[in-house]
Amino acid sequence: MKFIYSLGLLLFSFVGIAQEQPTPNDNSRNSLDPALAPFYHGVASGDPLPQAVIIWTRITLSETDPISVNWRMATDTLFSNVVASGTATTDSSADWTIKVDVTGLNSDTWYYYDFEYNGGRSLIGRTRTAPVGGVDHLRFGVVSCQSYEHGFYHAYKEMATRNDMDCILHLGDYIYEYETGGYSSNISGRTNEPANEIINLSDYRMRYSHYRLDPDLRAAHQQYPFIIIWDDHETANNSYRDGAGNHTEGSEGLWVDRKAYAIQANTEWLPVRVPDPSDPEKRYRDFSFGDLAQLEMLDTRLYDRDEQGSGTDTDRNLLGYEQRHWLYDNLSNSTAQWKVIGQQVMVAPLTAFGIPVNNDQWDGYPAERDSLFDHLVTNGIDNTVILTGDIHTSWANDLPGDNYVASTGDGSVGVEFVVTSVTSSSFPIPVGQNLIISLNPHIKYADLTQKGYLILDLTAQAAQSDWYYVSNVTQPTFTSSWGAGWLTNDGDNHLSQASQPAVAGTYPPLAPVLNPSTGVNVFENQEPVILSAYPNPFLDRFVVQFNMFEDGPITIQLADMTGKVIINTDLGSQPSGLHYLEVEAASAATGIYVVSIQTRSGVVYRRIMKSN
Repeated sequence: MKFIYSLGLLLFSFVGIAQEQPTPNDNSRNSLDPALAPFYHGVASGDPLPQAVIIWTRITLSETDPISVNWRMATDTLFSNVVASGTATTDSSADWTIKVDVTGLNSDTWYYYDFEYNGGRSLIGRTRTAPVGGVDHLRFGVVSCQSYEHGFYHAYKEMATRNDMDCILHLGDYIYEYETGGYSSNISGRTNEPANEIINLSDYRMRYSHYRLDPDLRAAHQQYPFIIIWDDHETANNSYRDGAGNHTEGSEGLWVDRKAYAIQANTEWLPVRVPDPSDPEKRYRDFSFGDLAQLEMLDTRLYDRDEQGSGTDTDRNLLGYEQRHWLYDNLSNSTAQWKVIGQQVMVAPLTAFGIPVNNDQWDGYPAERDSLFDHLVTNGIDNTVILTGDIHTSWANDLPGDNYVASTGDGSVGVEFVVTSVTSSSFPIPVGQNLIISLNPHIKYADLTQKGYLILDLTAQAAQSDWYYVSNVTQPTFTSSWGAGWLTNDGDNHLSQASQPAVAGTYPPLAPVLNPSTGVNVFENQEPVILSAYPNPFLDRFVVQFNMFEDGPITIQLADMTGKVIINTDLGSQPSGLHYLEVEAASAATGIYVVSIQTRSGVVYRRIMKSN
């Protein structure tokens, strides 16, 4: 048995004698906030319905038995008017995450919620339910593609404080599967955890934990409900129903297993409502926002997509029969003014001298696009607005039908707004921005470099997309600005340029930074915290994710249930922050063990089982 400490930088032998002294490394870049104990990952909410919304948290304790956590929801931050409350139980089978579908709420109402365990309270989250009936104004934040190793989440930092959105729509690539440095800008302090490419359930769980500890992402989740759909990197790059470009069955196991692990972790760690629990892969779903908007969240990635290939194959599925007809029925039956479709890959054609640039987009599935456009035209469906992520760049597109006229917009069947990435690097496109637009006259706006988010503003008169950009994502400080605005007027089905950002309405107070019910949950004795030990049970190795609140010496022990110490390793002085430890224990006998981490502030334990 051996410990591999800090992403493989140091190796310790079975007898626990250090081969060299550890040095500070990028994996200790962020420390847990002791004020959040034991809810270090914060809170989140999502999938708002008129009378219900999902609330989420994760509890971190050195416990092996199921834990019961109290929750409450109120109309004010002091919880003087509690409208719902209860108790939820979690355990290792859910990775100690907690999701509650709070029902019986009032429509079109902002609420505040928190969680409590043994006197310690979580952050207060703010959420809202969907409206019904007549609605005058809606605003959705839209984001996509947030590779941790490509930069800081400045977009979320700004969104968390601007207080002028009803909900945030996430169009996919919430996490990335790559190993440390595999897809990266190599920014100090922004390194993946675990270090390897994530393949099994333990890997995916730890990667979500790693992302969800980011303070800016945590702040955005605290203030707004999210509606989230996956793209490919939640599993593996260029995934489809039966495989992925970044998956090799010979060395990485069965695709069906990897996809199932990825879906399970996604379900645990995000505030999503699974439409059919018997079919967890089925994630497309719809949301109603009164008479103003109907939102369809599509899965153009995992559920029934055929493998990418030549765009000339008219039999290739992107949506698949079931999802396609579900979408068509919803579009035909909707009485909402705006039909908003959130999905992953660009719908509008993007060609260079008549050749599709990217067959991973709808260009690679032309029959699906033709079918969608035909359905919109044949059924006289106006005011279709498609929201797209995936390609890390910004676009405003008319959706050109058979008789499209670029100079007037006549013949456009709808519009498409493509959001840039939060951080992920832009793809190199072989032709310049101006040439792209000249070769594709239905494309009205493109920005191929800047990072940020967009806000979709909906009124009875128009649907406007405003792109907001941050000055950089590679430095901790930044500025932001409005980059562009494009809109479609009611009934036009084509784009016009906006002269200024859409004006927001009035919104209720943000949730407080810390929970005033208990103040700051800081203890004088800042013991280390074990966030996870994966997998449990393990076969030959497991990974421990832990945090130190102060610099100092640390000792790791592994002992069996008789108290016999198998490993006793002095790691010397280590920096405060998050750390990652891999334990190889293939030679250990089957049974129950206790891994302990001791600092001068105290010692913490986690029970773990070795299986056959």
